[in-house]
Amino acid sequence: MGELYVPVSIESIQAEFFPDVALFIRSGTKYILYKSHGRNFSSLDAARLMTNNVEFLFVSPADLEVITTFMENNAERVLNDDTLQAKTKGKIIYQTSINFVGDLFEHPEKVSDFTRSKRLVENLLHYLASDKDSFNSLETVMSHNYYTFVHSLQVTALSVLLHSEAYLLSHDEMLDVGIGTLLHDFGKIFVAPEILNKEGKLTAAELEAYRGHPEEGYQYLKKNTRLSDISLGVVRSHHERNNGNGYPQGLKGPAITRSAQVGAICDVYCTLTIDRSCRKALSSSIALQIMKQEMKGSFNERLLDVLEGIVCADNPAQFL
Repeated sequence: MGELYVPVSIESIQAEFFPDVALFIRSGTKYILYKSHGRNFSSLDAARLMTNNVEFLFVSPADLEVITTFMENNAERVLNDDTLQAKTKGKIIYQTSINFVGDLFEHPEKVSDFTRSKRLVENLLHYLASDKDSFNSLETVMSHNYYTFVHSLQVTALSVLLHSEAYLLSHDEMLDVGIGTLLHDFGKIFVAPEILNKEGKLTAAELEAYRGHPEEGYQYLKKNTRLSDISLGVVRSHHERNNGNGYPQGLKGPAITRSAQVGAICDVYCTLTIDRSCRKALSSSIALQIMKQEMKGSFNERLLDVLEGIVCADNPAQFL
């Protein structure tokens, strides 16, 4: 996966709680030490950096586990902290979620800790339910694009919103949806990096290997976790299509679970509307036009209409 320096928003670093780790500033493709171990990060540091339009510091891969554990353990405190603005809470919760996915891709064996997954999605749902405008917070986090992790979170957030608009779900079922969509691309850990990162067209053999990721992820998670059938169904079927042209099983229409249908729509929409190294992000309206016309028959039309109502409203969430 390479050297994954984790961005931490400066306004979310609360000196009295934040662990003692080295902090770096990014300059181009390099990371320059700003604060070493043993030196406190003060409010003066924060003010100085923000005056100079520096929004994020970075933590090295060596400290990823320390930061991930800290952020997950402090998420509930953050949500209940009345001194923090909603936007700051959002940055912390979103970064915690992204770090969580990154940690699982780096250490797949950790996915068996169901309590950890459930707690994280509980906090994410709590935050999303408290303020729908909170989606704006993701915009700045997404500018620090380590694609798979940001994409997984984006799909999760939009799937939760689309489910809540389209169906009446119990809290437990919404949790299952959140966990399934957060892990929907887990099977990519079994795909060679040179295939995942290839910018040109895949060969037939490479395409076949890539298309194995939903089934590989499903089989691993089914064997090694206590995830529900709803969560596992999203992982296995997020590339199925309404007209039967998807994979891995070639399911059609009602044979695809509703959560997997929602996950599939959000997966494609988010893929089209996020910057990639090979192309720029498309606008919401153009992405929907492609899904409704060029990909006609691939998706449940009612769900597409609900999605359009969410992302093309007068004041759409900025992350979309």
